[in-house]
Amino acid sequence: MLQFLYTPSYQLIINPKLKYIHLTINNIGELIVKSPTNNRYQIEKLLQKKRAWIEKAQKRFMQKKGKLPSFESTKNELYYLGKSYPIEMIHIPSNNSNNLVSFEYLPKEGFSIKYNELNATEFLNQIEKFYKHKAKEIITPLVHEQAKVMSLYPTAISFRKTKRQWGSCSAKNRLSFNTGLIKLPLDVIQYVIIHELTHIKHKHHQKAFWEEVEHYSPNYKKLEQQLKDYLT
Repeated sequence: MLQFLYTPSYQLIINPKLKYIHLTINNIGELIVKSPTNNRYQIEKLLQKKRAWIEKAQKRFMQKKGKLPSFESTKNELYYLGKSYPIEMIHIPSNNSNNLVSFEYLPKEGFSIKYNELNATEFLNQIEKFYKHKAKEIITPLVHEQAKVMSLYPTAISFRKTKRQWGSCSAKNRLSFNTGLIKLPLDVIQYVIIHELTHIKHKHHQKAFWEEVEHYSPNYKKLEQQLKDYLT
């Protein structure tokens, strides 16, 4: 078989229902190949052809803010309200069967993880719980306050981890926010809130929608651009 010079590492997902091979970068920077068959020659031929796109996409990913730590490095950080905080890893030997001893956030110092055994999955779960708790605590009152200003009231407010959307508004005016939103600066969070509240009135992204958004967020274009700097 012909060997290609450029064969980056990738995760292969076979789906016979697909007609073509698709390439994506997931939320931890891995190259994902979705293919109808396990035809390595065709896959690596496509990777060779798409080399420039792959390298550009992975470089863009590395420049994004808000990535979850891998814990393989001695320098890990977490974003919270637009600011990067270090994570101090503290190993505490214990006979306790739990790997995680504690996960704490201290406003001036940053985050600390005290652990018995290194378990990245457990640590990430604790981080996600922290983000969800803080998202509910901080964003919910902001939504209610902005709803009064705009006279646009959601029927419900919920929070969940999503891969692509920062927020959404259902046909029944239920607002859902990505828990990762709490990683962003407050003014950007406020813009997302205004954006989703506006969808209560305008179920589209046409001119009338953006005029309404601009009325309450005059610099929304700048804030929209800042959203692209962060990973969901």
